[in-house]
Amino acid sequence: MTPPGTRPRPAPRRSTLRPGDALRTGVSGLRYRRTRAALSALGITIGIAALVAVLGITRSSQSALLAEIDQLGTNLLTVTNGQTLGGQEAELPVTATPMIRRITGVEQAAPTAILGSARVYRSDREPVFDTGGLAVRAADPALLSVLGGSLMQGTFLSAAESRYPVTVLGHQAAMSLGIAVLGGSPPRVFLGGRWFTVVGILNPLPLAPEIDRSALVGFPVAAADLGYDGHPTLIYVRTDVNATTQVAALLGPTASPETPGGAAVSQPSAALTARLAVAQASTTLFLGLGAVALLVGGIGIANVMVIAVLERRSEIGLRRALGAARSHIAAQFLTEAVLLGAVGGTVGLLAGAAITEVVARARHWTPLIPPQALWGGLAVAVTIAAVAGLYPATRAARLSPTEALRTT
Repeated sequence: MTPPGTRPRPAPRRSTLRPGDALRTGVSGLRYRRTRAALSALGITIGIAALVAVLGITRSSQSALLAEIDQLGTNLLTVTNGQTLGGQEAELPVTATPMIRRITGVEQAAPTAILGSARVYRSDREPVFDTGGLAVRAADPALLSVLGGSLMQGTFLSAAESRYPVTVLGHQAAMSLGIAVLGGSPPRVFLGGRWFTVVGILNPLPLAPEIDRSALVGFPVAAADLGYDGHPTLIYVRTDVNATTQVAALLGPTASPETPGGAAVSQPSAALTARLAVAQASTTLFLGLGAVALLVGGIGIANVMVIAVLERRSEIGLRRALGAARSHIAAQFLTEAVLLGAVGGTVGLLAGAAITEVVARARHWTPLIPPQALWGGLAVAVTIAAVAGLYPATRAARLSPTEALRTT
């Protein structure tokens, strides 16, 4: 009992550690070990930079590829030679193109025919075997419109020019032949044993790479001088966007009604979509590598924090002797670990964004970084650092003042 006339002694105030004090203490702890702190945060930085860069580059690449697909259209179909019931290559009928044009939903159709007996050379003195992988194709004047292509220089084949020895070169064919400019005197190429004047050069056609490596001539001159027999070998079909699936199902039987399976139908844009799937698969691999880097960074933080506990026993013992609770000591070391993760994560975000920007600009993409990669990357960095700092913080909190001061 309290004696009469005396005031009761107030209970001792419990020691508290405000969040602001914990932050200042954590910053001070790292400031005196800058080199070690920077090296431990480096692992987190590399991991976050890898994650952000991979996601950013992948998103930028996918966006460019999807834009390319949208621009070229998914409503382009091709019809090529199929196989007979005996497994031999079939031949598309001469009437294949007119029949295809009658299908409801077909907007345009342009036949082409590869001329196997003709080769294209820059001059008539080149060895016959030096073809450069180039082909000669007869083409319809509507081909450029059906493919949605454009000319880099010159003009395309017209109904009138198709009767004369003129040719339009695909982009790769022109580069292989060393023809980059159509000057005042148009260049000529030696094609099928005679000279043809180059009247145009095409821009690249992503959906028709076979045209890129071809010299195109008109059907009339191909029949008159290059042995064309009237059978197309590849027909490009542009459909109504809403009827592409239905048209694809009718193209084969319509193009070759007498030979089941004699016409093969494909969708060129499917190849670009497959490229997109491959890119997504490779993204998973790189994300795994980034996760490994993050794991290494977390282990580095845990290692640095454990060493810090061993080196700072005197500090821990002194603070405990002055009234700091176990939770205060744990909060101090946990704060230091979280700060390492936050700093490493922030630097990693900046580095990853910079890498994405450089790569995207170099490849003429629009730089895109998913928002989830930014806030998610920082959250992952802080979480990993906090988990890595739990054991060192708990170990520091368990040190008694007498033990800590006795081992100094």
